[in-house]
Amino acid sequence: MTTLDTTDHDDWLADIRDRLQQTCDEHTARLLELTTRTPDAAEASTHAALLATTRQSLADATEAMRAMDDGRYGICAVCGDPIPAERLTIIPQARTCVACRVS
Repeated sequence: MTTLDTTDHDDWLADIRDRLQQTCDEHTARLLELTTRTPDAAEASTHAALLATTRQSLADATEAMRAMDDGRYGICAVCGDPIPAERLTIIPQARTCVACRVS
């Protein structure tokens, strides 16, 4: 199994973790807000979509931090190759490399 070499990128990785944690905190607060509010019938489907999207985003960020802890962060879930740092900088919760994302 290939692992992302982060020995020279400790600051970069710490920044990514901080961003992921901030994302988790924001989505947790948003979920609390969404679940304490009862939408009227006209906004029910929009509300449900917001809940689903927020839950998925929270799960993605949490999984990325779990992958960091397990030493598998930055490895494509499809092909097993390293995900470029540039992609992870833009999308810290990315699970696939660009080639596997588009295929």
